[in-house]
Amino acid sequence: MAERRAFAQKISRTVAAEVRKQISGQYSGSPQLLKNLNIVGNISHHTTVPLTEAVDPVDLEDYLITHPLAVDSGPLRDLIEFPPDDIEVVYSPRDCRTLVSAVPEESEMDPHVRDCIRSYTEDWAIVIRKYHKLGTGFNPNTLDKQKERQKGLPKQVFESDEAPDGNNYQDDQDDLKRRSMSIDDTPRGSWACSIFDLKNSLPDALLPNLLDRTPNEEIDRQNDDQRKSNRHKELFALHPSPDEEEPIERLSVPDVPKEHFGQRLLVKCLSLKFEIEIEPIFASLALYDVKEKKKISENFYFDLNSEQMKGLLRPHVPPAAITTLARSAIFSITYPSQDVFLVIKLEKVLQQGDIGECAEPYMIFKEADATKNKEKLEKLKSQADQFCQRLGKYRMPFAWTAIHLMNIVSSAGSLERDSTEVEISTGERKGSWSERRNSSIVGRRSLERTTSGDDACNLTSFRPATLTVTNFFKQEGDRLSDEDLYKFLADMRRPSSVLRRLRPITAQLKIDISPAPENPHYCLTPELLQVKLYPDSRVRPTREILEFPARDVYVPNTTYRNLLYIYPQSLNFANRQGSARNITVKVQFMYGEDPSNAMPVPLPGMKWVDNHKGVFNVEVVAASSVHTQDPYLDKFFALVNALDEHMFPVRIGDMRIMENNLENELKNSISALNTSQLEPVVRFLHLLLDKLILLVVRPPVIAGQIVNLGQASFEAMASIINRLHKNLEGNHDQHGRNSLLASYIYYVFRLPNTYPNSSSPGPGGLGGSVHYATMARSAVRPASLNLNRSRSLSNSNPDISGTPTSPDDEVRSIIGSKAMDRSCNRMSSHTETSSFLQTLTGRLPTKKLFHEELALQWVVCSGSVRESALQQAWFFFELMVKSMVHHLYFNDKLDAPRKSRFPERFMDDIAALVSTIASDIVSRFQKDTEMVERLNTSLAFFLNDLLSVMDRGFVFSLIKSCYKQVSSKLYSLPNPSVLVSLRLDFLRIICSHEHYVTLNLPCSLLTPPASPSPSVSSATSQSSGFSTNVQDQKIANMFELSVPFRQQHYLAGLVLTELAVILDPDAEGLFGLHKKVINMVHNLLSSHDSDPRYSDPQIKARVAMLYLPLIGIIMETVPQLYDFTETHNQRGRPICIAPDDYESESGSMISQTVAMAIAGTSVPQLTRPGSFLLTSTSGRQHTTFSAESSRSLLICLLWVLKNADETVLQKWFTDLSVLQLNRLLDLLYLCVSCFEYKGKKVFERMNSLTFKKSKDMRAKLEEAILGSIGARQEMVRRSRGQLGTYTIASPSERSPSGSAFGSQENLRWRKDMTHWRQNTEKLDKSRAEIEHEALIDGNLATEANLIILDTLEIVVQTVSVTESKESILGGVLKVLLHSMACNQSAVYLQHCFATQRALVSKFPELLFEEETEQCADLCLRLLRHCSSSISTIRSHASASLYLLMRQNFEIGNNFARVKMQVTMSLSSLVGTSQNFNEEFLRRSLKTILTYAEEDLELRETTFPDQVQDLVFNLHMILSDTVKMKEHQEDPEMLIDLMYRIAKGYQTSPDLRLTWLQNMAGKHSERSNHAEAAQCLVHSAALVAEYLSMLEDRKYLPVGCVTFQNISSNVLEESAVSDDVVSPDEEGICSGKYFTESGLVGLLEQAAASFSMAGMYEAVNEVYKVLIPVHEANRDAKKLSTIHGKLQEAFSKIVHQDGKRMFGTYFRVGFYGTKFGDLDEQEFVYKEPAITKLAEISHRLEGFYGERFGEDVVEVIKDSNPVDKCKLDPNKAYIQITYVEPYFDTYEMKDRITYFDKNYNLRRFMYCTPFTLDGRAHGELHEQFKRKTILTTSHAFPYIKTRVNVTHKEEIILTPIEVAIEDMQKKTQELAFATHQDPADPKMLQMVLQGSVGTTVNQGPLEVAQVFLSEIPSDPKLFRHHNKLRLCFKDFTKRCEDALRKNKSLIGPDQKEYQRELERNYHRLKEALQPLINRKIPQLYKALLPVTCHRDSFSRMSLRKMDL
Repeated sequence: MAERRAFAQKISRTVAAEVRKQISGQYSGSPQLLKNLNIVGNISHHTTVPLTEAVDPVDLEDYLITHPLAVDSGPLRDLIEFPPDDIEVVYSPRDCRTLVSAVPEESEMDPHVRDCIRSYTEDWAIVIRKYHKLGTGFNPNTLDKQKERQKGLPKQVFESDEAPDGNNYQDDQDDLKRRSMSIDDTPRGSWACSIFDLKNSLPDALLPNLLDRTPNEEIDRQNDDQRKSNRHKELFALHPSPDEEEPIERLSVPDVPKEHFGQRLLVKCLSLKFEIEIEPIFASLALYDVKEKKKISENFYFDLNSEQMKGLLRPHVPPAAITTLARSAIFSITYPSQDVFLVIKLEKVLQQGDIGECAEPYMIFKEADATKNKEKLEKLKSQADQFCQRLGKYRMPFAWTAIHLMNIVSSAGSLERDSTEVEISTGERKGSWSERRNSSIVGRRSLERTTSGDDACNLTSFRPATLTVTNFFKQEGDRLSDEDLYKFLADMRRPSSVLRRLRPITAQLKIDISPAPENPHYCLTPELLQVKLYPDSRVRPTREILEFPARDVYVPNTTYRNLLYIYPQSLNFANRQGSARNITVKVQFMYGEDPSNAMPVPLPGMKWVDNHKGVFNVEVVAASSVHTQDPYLDKFFALVNALDEHMFPVRIGDMRIMENNLENELKNSISALNTSQLEPVVRFLHLLLDKLILLVVRPPVIAGQIVNLGQASFEAMASIINRLHKNLEGNHDQHGRNSLLASYIYYVFRLPNTYPNSSSPGPGGLGGSVHYATMARSAVRPASLNLNRSRSLSNSNPDISGTPTSPDDEVRSIIGSKAMDRSCNRMSSHTETSSFLQTLTGRLPTKKLFHEELALQWVVCSGSVRESALQQAWFFFELMVKSMVHHLYFNDKLDAPRKSRFPERFMDDIAALVSTIASDIVSRFQKDTEMVERLNTSLAFFLNDLLSVMDRGFVFSLIKSCYKQVSSKLYSLPNPSVLVSLRLDFLRIICSHEHYVTLNLPCSLLTPPASPSPSVSSATSQSSGFSTNVQDQKIANMFELSVPFRQQHYLAGLVLTELAVILDPDAEGLFGLHKKVINMVHNLLSSHDSDPRYSDPQIKARVAMLYLPLIGIIMETVPQLYDFTETHNQRGRPICIAPDDYESESGSMISQTVAMAIAGTSVPQLTRPGSFLLTSTSGRQHTTFSAESSRSLLICLLWVLKNADETVLQKWFTDLSVLQLNRLLDLLYLCVSCFEYKGKKVFERMNSLTFKKSKDMRAKLEEAILGSIGARQEMVRRSRGQLGTYTIASPSERSPSGSAFGSQENLRWRKDMTHWRQNTEKLDKSRAEIEHEALIDGNLATEANLIILDTLEIVVQTVSVTESKESILGGVLKVLLHSMACNQSAVYLQHCFATQRALVSKFPELLFEEETEQCADLCLRLLRHCSSSISTIRSHASASLYLLMRQNFEIGNNFARVKMQVTMSLSSLVGTSQNFNEEFLRRSLKTILTYAEEDLELRETTFPDQVQDLVFNLHMILSDTVKMKEHQEDPEMLIDLMYRIAKGYQTSPDLRLTWLQNMAGKHSERSNHAEAAQCLVHSAALVAEYLSMLEDRKYLPVGCVTFQNISSNVLEESAVSDDVVSPDEEGICSGKYFTESGLVGLLEQAAASFSMAGMYEAVNEVYKVLIPVHEANRDAKKLSTIHGKLQEAFSKIVHQDGKRMFGTYFRVGFYGTKFGDLDEQEFVYKEPAITKLAEISHRLEGFYGERFGEDVVEVIKDSNPVDKCKLDPNKAYIQITYVEPYFDTYEMKDRITYFDKNYNLRRFMYCTPFTLDGRAHGELHEQFKRKTILTTSHAFPYIKTRVNVTHKEEIILTPIEVAIEDMQKKTQELAFATHQDPADPKMLQMVLQGSVGTTVNQGPLEVAQVFLSEIPSDPKLFRHHNKLRLCFKDFTKRCEDALRKNKSLIGPDQKEYQRELERNYHRLKEALQPLINRKIPQLYKALLPVTCHRDSFSRMSLRKMDL
């Protein structure tokens, strides 16, 4: 057994590495790992076809007939066939705006007019694909419908959201702080109290039946039912769609053709008032465009006269029709601009005199003076009355004014009121109103926004304005023409003198201007018809004023309009003799030459005067949708209609065309259509295309001959369509389809009626007449056609010389039977009854089917015609499809079997067409990029449409032929990505078919019979890894892209093949397409997911079956997927909760990955290396997918796993090898990280950041600008860290710019290139949106993890079936543990724990014998959840934990292993988790106790007691934790506490190690690297101790002793004694660190930390221990790394010489009861280098001030001994003193370097000056000094940063000794400055100045004078006196040296200074001379005793300065 297990273990260990090898090695070429790994088992019965080739599709129609489905009805039935109502032909009546139609009534109409009317009134003929909206183009997941589908989601509870932010329990914290700070003296609190606490706490709810012995199968079943209930049905509704532009497969329905309106403006005329009211005034409004010099609307006449004034005209004016009473008008402006003016003209009744005279009274009388001028006014009134009587019919111009429209619009927009009042007035002096107002407005507007003229012209959204026009200009008699008006208007726009000369007339006109409402009531069209919603015809109407657009408007006519506007322009009698008075002009319509033919239209007429010289001028404007006003179009329509009516000769203008010439003329006129103007062509587009199509379908009979115009019409159509495309750029959709043409096809086009004299099929057809030949193409081909066909075709063999049909056939056809006549009927599939025409012409009349004719013409055309057809292929394709549908509809064939719907010849033509177009795409994609893109999508849409109407197998074969052409080309291309991208677009469009699933035959026979249990044979044969069973072959085929799979599920096969090929790491140059191909699959799946037809789970399973190979493909990509597990560590979650890769779950806070990076490899080499990124050896790093793509792939995987049939999955898993199953588990592991819940806080944070989209954009942008980036540069950039950590976007996501036109994102860059910044998206989301996002993310995380759990369960079942796969269980457990470590919802965790319990109960030995690491992990996870704030999670976690102990106990009557692991886990949790709550954990512990008490079975055993012991022990640790919580803020205290806890575990090495690790982690966090390193060294020493007990290996360190050189403190790790702990005991020293590799790992981490701390000498010491281990293992690689590191360390020592800094030390004493057990404690604190006293003082004062209150804490400023009695008992005192390391003289010979003097320090010293009378400082002779030497309990650096002071000694120096010390110091400084190399003159001069040039007190001279002037009386002082004297001797010598040195350094400028120094020196020397030379005789008597004596002296005085 043991051997087998070892073997199994070996397998599982090597999996990932093997896989990597295989990937980079032999299997790299094939995108199907599965196939390769199972090669023997899957010898297929089919010949294999490589994935790069398309397979032959199944014949779908045959297949459906030969494989009838067993199910008769029900949902599955609908998967088999398209629904019967799939396609509908609908005739929908078109909307008419007016109440009465505008169409004339007469019965006899001109044929052209009749056609126009038909074109404007017949119903829309629409083909509807009823289910089209279910295709992927309308996928609700990508539309805004996503939000609706997310309604009603349950809120998932996550601990991370629930967890308090620290505020809730902050208060308790503060309480705790203020209470006492004591830690009990024992490391653990007292047992009794702790147990008491625990007994009194409450347990959580117990899980029912947990302790029952239920069979495993039953448990599994219950778990399964619970897991499957209340699941979210649609996975994709929870997943945001990948961000794409408009999906390529979406074709929007074109707009309904409708009448054109510009921007509409409503003008209401309110009142017109002059100063005097004497006569009626008539007004009109019109719009003028100054720039175009054009009147752009008809006139609107309105009458604002009072009833009294109107009375004056009664005799002349008939009673007014209501239509003339309008006072408001709607103007339409298509091209609004700054040049549009609203011109108001006033007229009055004609009177004598010129205009000036008539206007005079209006200018001179003021309303105010009415009474004064009463008589004059009366006179004027009577005159006016007379004129009205006599000349009331006639008018004269009077005054005018103009309003600059844009000013009104823009000022109205900028004023803040709802409607604006604008006063407009003028006075002569101020210049005209418009000029003033204009300038002010322009000034203001240019400040607001500087827009170019037309931008600002938006008339749809300004505030309504009320204008009061107060001035009119008098009309000048000689300036009446429009030209003059344009000049005036131009002047109005700029201040000029012209307008000043115009005389103003004061008046007041009030008008309202506002944007016109959508549907105004009471409106009349220009034809005076009432627009709909005209409730009451007596209400005053609003007139719509016809626009005369300034430039051409390209909109097809859709309504009947035929208006003529006549404007008399001018009348010129200037050159006529005699008087010219009272001339009137009359204009009359005539419809013949005779005067009686005058039409009763009273218009001012026109007459020739004087020999037909023109005397007056009339302008005629026709607004007509009947008259084309284009000669070419006129001629064409006339000819066609003449043929129709059969009226010869045809008259067109002055031409007469005879019948014999007709054919030529017709052909010429068709080709001349191209020369006609574009506007009329567009306006009559519908009619024109109808006629051309009619000519194709019904060749006319001219002079008894059938004339074939198919080719000519086809050419004409192609050229017209291209013209539209080129000239109307703005009208295209994303696929380049012109909207006018798309609307024509969708709404207007229908199959023309081909029967003579009958209305067309369906309502309102194209009326036709007898004069067309009506029957199918004649047996004898017209010559013209034979010529057409001279281009031979590959796949249809046209019978060029047609043979006449036999007489029988003719007779038969005449009798009317529908003869199927293939022999000669090349194009159409049936002949119709013939007509009498046959007798006329003596031949069979012809009728053609439009789609057949169109296909034929297209196939045979060539040259420029073919090119232009290709340019707009979409148009012909869509026409053809609509024609086919109509044909089927009219012939009731929509239900006919598909194979018999269309004749073979037509199908041949289609095949030829598709094939040639595919070859165009393949051959031209590099040259005509844009065109080929359009052509490619058009072709795809065409095939998509054909799938709805034709034989589907045939369409599949067309798809295959396209594929074939592409793949043959691909082989020869250096960079295939562009072509593959095109193919992806092509495929994506085809797959967007709404019946895509049905097309894939989801119920085909690849499926296995549904037997619930796998067959016995497969289970047994499985053990060999190969399968022989046919049944299994089927399973394999279902999960692989095998040939049968690709044939039966044809489209799905293509999609998955593309995916496999593109994601293949070896696919050269395709990585730019990853995103594209993944989005395609994602889009398909998410569309199925939301499709109501597939909501039934049974059906979803069928759909999912089409994607089973996806699992294999994604397993293949594991090494390339984005590594989501990485982000855990960056997220700042403690690593012990987030597994660090797979490598090792380190309890330490030092990231394993960092340590490994330093060490150069991963530490525990035994576990499966599981990081998902390939190791660098594979050299393929650049193909790592981006996070976005990986996430999309993984969600697709989850969808398949969720919806596929479980039994099928299980059978397949059973087939997989261990290697592959591990692959699958790796994937699931990755999924857990990928869909982990981010947490509300993250959403809020993301909201505040500018989110990643813009980052990616930027990266892409740079790339696009920098050009293509190769993988190498990418690596370089990545290594420099230029790409942020958030997404390392790899080139896999960005196609190199050269090759990428095909991928949407590249096109997108071009758009965003300039302004990607401004509107990446609205960044600040509302609270609700954040809530919503978190809700969805929570549900997605829960659902994703539940799917993973379901899959794990299936894997476990396969293991239990096959028995040979136990090695897989470790992997399953790993995924489970990983998911527990992530942020999970309560719902998921309950199921997860249930599964984990089942797993442990089925395979207990798995945890307790094999995967010991995982046992530790599991304990950690369970404990972690036992402390959850959510009670359900706690209940489940404690249940799991209890069962774990119980199972461990049952295996061996002892559960040491679990005990150990749980205790360790708790320790590491406590040590590292920030937001850990002991209260919750206490409840869980109580729950476990409760289970133990209630467990009847084990009551008699020792188990309950053991559980109780364990729980109490845990509770103790918890109590420690509470204390640690208290000190969370006080790092020193916290570390002390951890230190104490660790010390308490001296007897349990595993736990001590855990706590040492915790301490290391804490230190690293605070950058105390030296301390962290020490913790690691201690850990290593501990491990070494136990290793040396376990195994005797010479090269391993012999316990702690070996580590002494690294630190003298290490000895405390020596094993207490062998009897306390024996490492062989179960559960002891079982952790991963108690191994050789664990030891190595710890030491490598220690070396790394030392290196970070700059202690390179220690690095060397660490490696001294490591090197023998590696040497013994012959590990050259490791050794080379180590020596490299050593070299680095030593070279750093050399380089940093003199620049190294380690710690700064301070003595800190605490005094006061407030400090609890810190009271009267003294510590040495180690602070970072260069910490000033003020800094530490500030820190501690601040910290304790916050804790006890600022007024309580006081810092003692001096360093004198503190007298406790003098302190205030209510205060807390801190004394801080700077201390220096202190060494005895003998130590100094060993401590040579800076490092030596700063490492292993235990003694420190500080000095305190004092005088005997209590002052600190006094005169020289009274100045004493106290030196204090402190000894600490451990040497620095230690595993904590403050160490207790254990010993203190003081030395007091007398004043003379102080003087000696000072002089020695000065002398030393001089010596140093003199001998410094290189010399430093400044420093030297400074020291010299302080020594000789000193006039300062207490300078050397004064010292000498005080102490040396006389010999001391006390013999004890002789020694000192002498010593000081010698010091001075030395001092003067040094001064001299220094002066000499200085002399050599100075320049000439300092000569004087040098002399001064020398003078001072001599002065000093003279003064000192007598003092120095005086010796004390007593000292020089006997030499020997002196020397011994001397030594004792030097002990007393401290020669610190003898460096």
